[in-house]
Amino acid sequence: MKNEKRPDPEVIHPIKGYDKEIYIKPTVSSPNIIVGEFSYIADSDFESHVTHHYPWNDDKLIIGRFCQIAAGVEFIMNGANHQMNAVTTYPFYTLEGWDMMPPAKEDLPLKGDTVIGNDVWIGQNAVILPGVHIGDGAIIGADSVVGSNVEPYTIVAGDPARLIRRRFDQELTDMLLRLKWWDRSIDEINSLIPLLTCSELKKVRTKIRDILLREK
Repeated sequence: MKNEKRPDPEVIHPIKGYDKEIYIKPTVSSPNIIVGEFSYIADSDFESHVTHHYPWNDDKLIIGRFCQIAAGVEFIMNGANHQMNAVTTYPFYTLEGWDMMPPAKEDLPLKGDTVIGNDVWIGQNAVILPGVHIGDGAIIGADSVVGSNVEPYTIVAGDPARLIRRRFDQELTDMLLRLKWWDRSIDEINSLIPLLTCSELKKVRTKIRDILLREK
């Protein structure tokens, strides 16, 4: 273990003496925000990056393990949406003095839960719109606006975010999705780090295949 310390998912500040990067899970207070262990944000407060998240919509933000979220990222939730199937989009019902009851949920363009997979890297100032699903191992470019689903192990960027390229071929992608390294124990992940950080993909492919065959 580095510096004879064991990784602890319950600490808030995983870098000694630095408070601008936090593990998210131990800081979350909202029951509708669910975050896996070891996912971090480059900030001292995560929930301020989740906007328009009102309890009456019942939408959830679900983030997997080992995600890396840069500074300035914003998760916009369903409460930001206005009624679009009527003449005006103006939300009279939210403001004092106007004679309007809240519209039925079916009249609002609610998109459901926002789900971020495991080992996802979200670049600085990216915006994730309501109901988006981002697959394991994906990379979101800085300043991107993500309004549609992102497949596992792909790189997307832009406004709106579009596919730049796939990180790996389909065979290696499928193997990684079967390996699920993020669900393994701390000791096992530590032993896998040389493999997970190796840029010789032919060697990586062979070793992962061996692991998967042993575990059949």
